[in-house]
Amino acid sequence: MIDNILIVEDEIEIADAIEIYLKSQNYHVFKAHNGVEGLKIIEQEIIHLAIVDIMMPIMDGIQMTMKVREKHDFPIIMLSAKSEDIDKVTGLNIGADDYMTKPFVPMELLARVSSQLRRYHKYLEATSTQKNQNIYTVGGLELNLDTKTVSVDNQPIKVTPIEFKILELLMAYPGKVFSAENIYESVWKEDAINTDTVMVHVRNLREKIEIDPKHPQYLKVVWGVGYKIEKQGRDEQ
Repeated sequence: MIDNILIVEDEIEIADAIEIYLKSQNYHVFKAHNGVEGLKIIEQEIIHLAIVDIMMPIMDGIQMTMKVREKHDFPIIMLSAKSEDIDKVTGLNIGADDYMTKPFVPMELLARVSSQLRRYHKYLEATSTQKNQNIYTVGGLELNLDTKTVSVDNQPIKVTPIEFKILELLMAYPGKVFSAENIYESVWKEDAINTDTVMVHVRNLREKIEIDPKHPQYLKVVWGVGYKIEKQGRDEQ
């Protein structure tokens, strides 16, 4: 697959030079000379990485990056002059992945482009696998996000919507301990005022998914801390 790279640079000579170097590495290149033009290209094409100058007319690189991050997660490398250190920090804070100061060494830019693309493709591969499967499995416990079902040792378990959300949160991070407050705020989407209801739902879940709720294999209490799904459904307490 050939990666599509967008150059957004108002200095035509710099944009053309970057294009030459990128094409020498077999990248497919799009060019724009301000943020507005860049955003139009992004809406029309599949972009895998953008090289964006900070100081540009009409819409600068900071504004453009903020707009891009509302919808897209491809890497952005910002270009800046030495006098724009504050803008560089701002760019990284609002979503840029890297920056280079002009004048820069072309081979270093190519190396950074290659590095960011490797990371991006690994991310796409990981998220694609998760989207295709959408199934969490820990030992014999399985939760299917597509069908909204739960099973233990291939036997379906009937859970409530709230129980499903709690189990989904815990199974997404096996071994991680969540406090009752963490669970409440993640599931109910509001500040945790009274977490007693969490304890009730967790107890009900254990009754449903455990062979022996008093000696749980999956859903465990970490006393004084919170709850977790034990990695790989091990039997230790």
